[in-house]
Amino acid sequence: MTSGNRVTEYSLQSRLLISFSILLFVFLGLTGIVLDSAFRNSIEAGAADRLQVHIYLILAAVEEQDGEFYFLEDLQEPRFGQLNSGLYGFISQSSFGELWRSDSAIALNVEDPDVLRISVEVGERVFTRTNSVEGEELFVVSYGILWQDGISEYSFTVMEDAEPYYSEISNFRASLWYWLGGVAVLLLLIQFLLLRWGLLPLHRMANDLKQIESGTTDKLQGVYPRELRGVTRNLNILIETERKQQSRYRTTLGDLAHSLKTPLAIISSVISELADKSNSEQVSNEKLEAVEEQIQRMNQIVSYQLQRAVQSNRSSLLMRSVNASAALNKVLDAIAKVYADKQIRVTKTLDETLNFYGDERDLLEVLGNVLDNSFKYGKSHVAITLERDAADAQAIHFIIEDDGPGIDEEKREYVLQRGARADTLVQGQGIGLAVVTDIIASYEGSISIDNSQLGGVRIKFSFAGNTV
Repeated sequence: MTSGNRVTEYSLQSRLLISFSILLFVFLGLTGIVLDSAFRNSIEAGAADRLQVHIYLILAAVEEQDGEFYFLEDLQEPRFGQLNSGLYGFISQSSFGELWRSDSAIALNVEDPDVLRISVEVGERVFTRTNSVEGEELFVVSYGILWQDGISEYSFTVMEDAEPYYSEISNFRASLWYWLGGVAVLLLLIQFLLLRWGLLPLHRMANDLKQIESGTTDKLQGVYPRELRGVTRNLNILIETERKQQSRYRTTLGDLAHSLKTPLAIISSVISELADKSNSEQVSNEKLEAVEEQIQRMNQIVSYQLQRAVQSNRSSLLMRSVNASAALNKVLDAIAKVYADKQIRVTKTLDETLNFYGDERDLLEVLGNVLDNSFKYGKSHVAITLERDAADAQAIHFIIEDDGPGIDEEKREYVLQRGARADTLVQGQGIGLAVVTDIIASYEGSISIDNSQLGGVRIKFSFAGNTV
């Protein structure tokens, strides 16, 4: 997730799961609609066929004389003789309307009386719907008949209450969506498991990369699917190339440092000898002191620019997990020996469980510069604190204080300025803090200078957590 627009980047598994879920729901939804429509049409077609059978029953039992209809025997369907039974029979003509109705339809009134006046061709069946005045929906089948005289045409109509059919449709629909829902849940579960299994090599690759970053392993190991073998092989080649290149940079730059510092040391020694031999000449001494000062500045420039070159080639894949407290004590032991004659009292408040994620030499360089300044300019007391960040469990804070003269407030921002020219930095706490600022910035950390309660400088620097 990024700040600003707060765009959420979904994982590959989430993207595939969402896509397949949408496809699954669309497919099952359309399937449900098609099945529901097919079942409804089947029910209505079945109802029309049943009503057609009832028409044949009426035809088999009815006789006509002088335009009036009578029955020689009772109808085989008893519901025709039961009042409001839900099954109603009619005989009509399009010109005269209703001619006969069954006993069950004596009290029946429909909203559209013209339903019995529709013109039906002989041998044709017409299926419609209508409603009674009470709101009861009825299925209607009308069948055209040419009577025995060969002249008269009649419509035999049977109506039946549609509620039982709709109830059957409703039950089917509930059962259909229940089972489709169950199938959808089951398929989603199977789909999730299959996606998880299919993407397992990618999760394993991500974990292997984290182990490489933390220093547990040196390369991607194990057998990957054919599609990923090219990626893993190239990543291993890249990591190995990065390591070799970094080692080559450090070796070359170290050789360069020695190559430059040795002649500078010789020149500095010669200048000192010349200064001792020319004590009687004031002007010569001033010139020699100026040359000595420029040599010291050249040493500072070499150290600073070499350090910047090394920092520009850091790879996050080459980081290691370093115990911060152990590294601090290592530097502290060395610094204490250098300044043993000052008898500096050191108080420490350390969380020994905290780790620094990166190159141990970078951490030692930062601690060495800051502690060297504190011991050099402190009078008798140095306080050191190592603590965990409250917001980020992997971020750590170092706080180093001394009781020395401090740094003027107007110079604090300048000595911490990243990329300041080495030959313009002030004497003392200048080049070292500039290098420190560069290293900390490369780890997305921060550094600040304030007044200490001990009377001198309070330097607080932090390293961001391992966020790859």
